[in-house]
Amino acid sequence: MSDNYNYTLDILYLLTNIKSIGHFFLFIVGGIVAIIVGSFMIRGTMHLWDKPNSEKKSDKNND
Repeated sequence: MSDNYNYTLDILYLLTNIKSIGHFFLFIVGGIVAIIVGSFMIRGTMHLWDKPNSEKKSDKNND
């Protein structure tokens, strides 16, 4: 009876380790996604700032 109990505890311990590893993996993936999304937001803002100047530059280059 105690062997079965220890086996159950071992499985539960393994599952909690897998769950904590899963949480850590999701934390890392969420951080990477946040960095990528933030970089695209910054890139879009920079394009908005550069837009009036880039139109003037393209007009000068076409002359």
